[in-house]
Amino acid sequence: MINVLYLVGAAIIAGIFTFLMRQTIINVSRYIEFDLKNEIYQHYQVLSLKFYKSNRTGDLMNRISEDVGKVRMYVGPAIMYTINTITLFAVAIIYMVDRSPSLTLYTLLPLPFLSAVIYKLSRLINKRSTIVQQSLSTLSTYSQETFSGISVIKSYGIEPRTNLEFENLSAENRQKQINLTKVQALFFPMMILLIGISNLIVIYVGGMQYMNGKIEHIGTIAEFIIYVNLLTWPVATVGWVTSLIQQAEASQERINEFLDTEPDIKNTAKELTPIKGDIEFKNVSFVYPDTNIEALKNVSFTLKSGETLAILGNTGSGKSTILDLIGRLYDIDKGSILIDDTRISDLNLFSLRSSIGYVPQDAFLFSDTIKNNIKFGKEDATDDDVIEAAQNAKVHKNIIGFTKGYDTILGERGITLSGGQKQRVSIARAIIKKPDILLFDDCLSAVDTETEEKILKNLVKLTKDKTTIIVSHRVSSAKNADRIIVLDEGKVIESGNHESLMNTNGYYKELYNKQLSEKEM
Repeated sequence: MINVLYLVGAAIIAGIFTFLMRQTIINVSRYIEFDLKNEIYQHYQVLSLKFYKSNRTGDLMNRISEDVGKVRMYVGPAIMYTINTITLFAVAIIYMVDRSPSLTLYTLLPLPFLSAVIYKLSRLINKRSTIVQQSLSTLSTYSQETFSGISVIKSYGIEPRTNLEFENLSAENRQKQINLTKVQALFFPMMILLIGISNLIVIYVGGMQYMNGKIEHIGTIAEFIIYVNLLTWPVATVGWVTSLIQQAEASQERINEFLDTEPDIKNTAKELTPIKGDIEFKNVSFVYPDTNIEALKNVSFTLKSGETLAILGNTGSGKSTILDLIGRLYDIDKGSILIDDTRISDLNLFSLRSSIGYVPQDAFLFSDTIKNNIKFGKEDATDDDVIEAAQNAKVHKNIIGFTKGYDTILGERGITLSGGQKQRVSIARAIIKKPDILLFDDCLSAVDTETEEKILKNLVKLTKDKTTIIVSHRVSSAKNADRIIVLDEGKVIESGNHESLMNTNGYYKELYNKQLSEKEM
């Protein structure tokens, strides 16, 4: 009766400790997963545009989801079962040695062979796990790009082709997964074989020792068989845990590859400084690091706080590059950029960028309400501020025409709105924060000339005391600027105001006359 109580008590205690171990280790692994995902996401935020141009979105997503999940399996279940295995082995072997040291030695004889097999298979699993994770990244990237460009795919009627390409990628990924699974599948049969051999050794050697009188009780053989089978699952988990470790190692290497990537744009100035808005380019030259295209060649201009600069030129002449450099999305190669007579690299990045209102050429809106998209420029903005910004951007009437008005949820990248509406919402988002520097990158290209005139009139009032740079293909957007520069292949070929440039038979006058005649037609 006492032995039965011992067994029941031991089972209860084992159950309690197993529960506590699972609660502790598995919960901690979830916290580690949480911290690691946040660390990766925060690191993504500080990396430069060059990084995003050379890496695909699907790969970035896969490393922060699939790879982190593999690492969590290592710091959670793998560690838990390792502790369980070591503890059970220690207890069982102590009892086995106490009963018969020589039989224990014979029983554990297959384990070194098991270890050697696990070592070789683990190296193969590590290699194939890396291949599988890379394949998953490729598959995720293709899926993400397909969904983002679904309107283009449907417009060209190439759904069958994209389906075929996806099937081919899926087939490649399936084969790589199967190759990995084939190696993993060797673990359990191998371990069951070795456990079976251990049982046969126990029966044979134990029987011989009993007949020779080295073992007093026949029950010792049965007890050893129980111990061997008790160790079956721990031994089996050795293979599974080894597999998890190898996969986690491959995933952690992929994670570290990005975590070890240093941002090209470094924030060396820690002190926050107010920005007035004086901008000066001194012989600035810039080559895009990812394409080696020379975008700017010895560009110079000066813009005082409160003045407006218009930049015109053909496509690819370097207009948008100037705005990117002012926001310090890239660092220049030659020359210098001064903001308030201070080198831009010596300014605190947060101070610089928080003082800029930027409207990109390709307006990007988030899958959120119109109100929140406008408030993105100023989180503490009131509803009145949002409405005022929308009115100045001439998009208020469009918004209130929607069923839910400002609470309308936009589709991905603002697909719910037309091109002109997206641009105007983007303008509202920039002007609501009332920044010291406003950058407009051809942001009125999708609106008609009448709406453009109304927006420009409102912007004249809003930008009275702000430094403003307008990039445009239309002279109508540039003619009222304090200063105008014309770029061609990265060089400034004309500079002045509307009147002075009209007195010069150059690009600006030619463009003005051409657009004027088109308007009259």
